[in-house]
Amino acid sequence: MSKAVLVLENGQVFTGLAYGAIGQTLGEAVFCTAMTGYQETLTDPSYHRQIVVATAPQIGNTGWNTEDSESLLGKRSAVTWSADFIDHDDPGKIWVAGYAVRNPTRRVSNWRAGSTLEGELTDQGIVSIAGIDTRALVRVLRENGSMRAGVFSGDALRSTEDMLETVRAQPSMAGADLAAEVSTAEPYVVEAAGGQAKFRVAALDMGIKANTPRMLAARGVEVHVLPSSATFADIKALNPDGFFLSNGPGDPATADAAVELTSEIVDSGLPTFGICFGNQILGRAFGRDTYKLKFGHRGINIPVLDTVSGRIAITSQNHGFAIEGEPGEEFDTPLGRARVSHVCANDGVVEGVELLSGKAFSVQYHPEAASGPHDAANLFDKFVHVMENSAQEGTLS
Repeated sequence: MSKAVLVLENGQVFTGLAYGAIGQTLGEAVFCTAMTGYQETLTDPSYHRQIVVATAPQIGNTGWNTEDSESLLGKRSAVTWSADFIDHDDPGKIWVAGYAVRNPTRRVSNWRAGSTLEGELTDQGIVSIAGIDTRALVRVLRENGSMRAGVFSGDALRSTEDMLETVRAQPSMAGADLAAEVSTAEPYVVEAAGGQAKFRVAALDMGIKANTPRMLAARGVEVHVLPSSATFADIKALNPDGFFLSNGPGDPATADAAVELTSEIVDSGLPTFGICFGNQILGRAFGRDTYKLKFGHRGINIPVLDTVSGRIAITSQNHGFAIEGEPGEEFDTPLGRARVSHVCANDGVVEGVELLSGKAFSVQYHPEAASGPHDAANLFDKFVHVMENSAQEGTLS
């Protein structure tokens, strides 16, 4: 393995070994505390333009397979497909800009593995780094916040001054409008399990993960996934029973079109459910501002408090922005009376909002839990229940 360096915008340099592809990559350096699920992390479109630092010391022991990827890039080439479909020729697109690990495993040990993690990083051109002190790097990011960074190896290695200049020249994640870069170009349909659809949902793809339509399909929902540029007319034409706002990358302050669309949808009375980026979009439709977190929430063991029931759920999270608000706060919105429904038990960050009518709700975390705990999977049941209760008025007029 040849030399590689990771350069932070504050001038700190971490020297290690080249891992995956050789060359140069730029992105926002963030860390993920998950001990498992690196394949789901790397293929999550929400990590677009980010260099992910793994806090788990050893990475790669389960290799790479064609079943666990969260990218829908290959599957969405078909107009209609089943939620349990697996394309064994599609390894899943890696969305991260780069990967930083301490100790890459020297041997894969998993019966489903078709290739190695390093092999997949190499094949997909993901410039990464291994052998660095990730504990020290994470401490820097916790104390100073997520920051612009670059990984350099091979011919891309230059003087520290030159590499630092390159790192600082890249745009910040604040102000980044990225949903269109990860969204589907054409609509497609995920069939309900068994082919018998109880409900039809229009899902706005701002970086949707594969397990989300799978979770809906298992509950008898036919999911029509639409590009991030979809209009109210596009959705109305589907005559859906519900509207779903997906996760995705970038700054929610840039997503004015999605906010306007969501406002129209919620105002029409259509049941609405949002996850992650979708939570921020619904929050903005409620008139709330968003802001960038210092270093974000990224992991699979983050406790969230339901401010109504008082229950705690352990959740999977990946977000660097949040909605402004206070635990349990109720407030007026242009769309009706709403409240802060969930907060992070660690730091009080808003993790969910909802209309008091129950017709629209969203959470900042990932109830589809790929990978992660299943404590919040009942939110998909809640969405179906809302559609059941709104069967007549849920049709757009």
